[in-house]
Amino acid sequence: MARILCLGHAVQDLLFSVESLPDRGEKYRASACSQMGGGPAATAAVAIVRLGGEASLITRLGDDPIADLITAELADYGVELSHLRRYPGCRSSLSSVCVDRSGERMIVNFLDPAIPDACDWLTSVDIRPFAACLADCRWPKGATALLDQAKKHGIPAILDADMPLAGQDGLIRAASHIAFSQPGLADYCGKDDPEAMLAMIARKTGAWCCVTLGAAGTLVHDQRAITHFPAPKVTVRDTLGAGDVWHGAFALALGEGKDEPDAVRFANQAAAIKVSRPGGRAGVPSRADLEAFPDP
Repeated sequence: MARILCLGHAVQDLLFSVESLPDRGEKYRASACSQMGGGPAATAAVAIVRLGGEASLITRLGDDPIADLITAELADYGVELSHLRRYPGCRSSLSSVCVDRSGERMIVNFLDPAIPDACDWLTSVDIRPFAACLADCRWPKGATALLDQAKKHGIPAILDADMPLAGQDGLIRAASHIAFSQPGLADYCGKDDPEAMLAMIARKTGAWCCVTLGAAGTLVHDQRAITHFPAPKVTVRDTLGAGDVWHGAFALALGEGKDEPDAVRFANQAAAIKVSRPGGRAGVPSRADLEAFPDP
């Protein structure tokens, strides 16, 4: 069973089902409301466990009741939390999430700026037992430190490259595998031209690069050529957490020894199943779900 180390954001999500996403300053009514954990690295860790791997999470929380909710849910899923840090006097991250009838989401997130940014304590984390390391962009200093160490040990160093990324050259260069969202790629490059931008980043970093394009699939630059991997066709019900599931599945597949093309196909299938189900993290698929999913 592959062990994957994840670093980054863990949050408590308040989910509201709405007819359409808010677009002006007035009151809106929700047809349903729920709460659960979220955050890119945290949900990726949940996906890894659900898909048959082992996941450890490095994250920073406040010392408050929200942190209790976040950690309890992650522990229930089986995510290992010995490297989690709680900071007295700080508040844990919280998001308000609206999901419309087409499955599209809008997120307003709070991340306490008082949470310490220092990452020197990461030197105490032994990464050698892990088959892959995955980091999101919400703690750039920590992500850069972890991915640098992973690359030095010959461990896949995967960056979930979502916005904000402008000016984060050091973080981008730390990764062996850079998986952009379309907004993240545009934010980093300052223009929205995925093929040209992937080619530029591949030349600049020497890394394997891709950009996930939702229903349009995934575009990959493997240092030789650009290849398009289509996404399975599904009825979209909820896109919340789909990218996080993709990154977790991709990291697990690499950790299990799959090559990058097979890892992308595996991740595309996992994300497709996720968007076909409502409820954010509650829709994360299991390994059995993927094995039962029709081949593209």
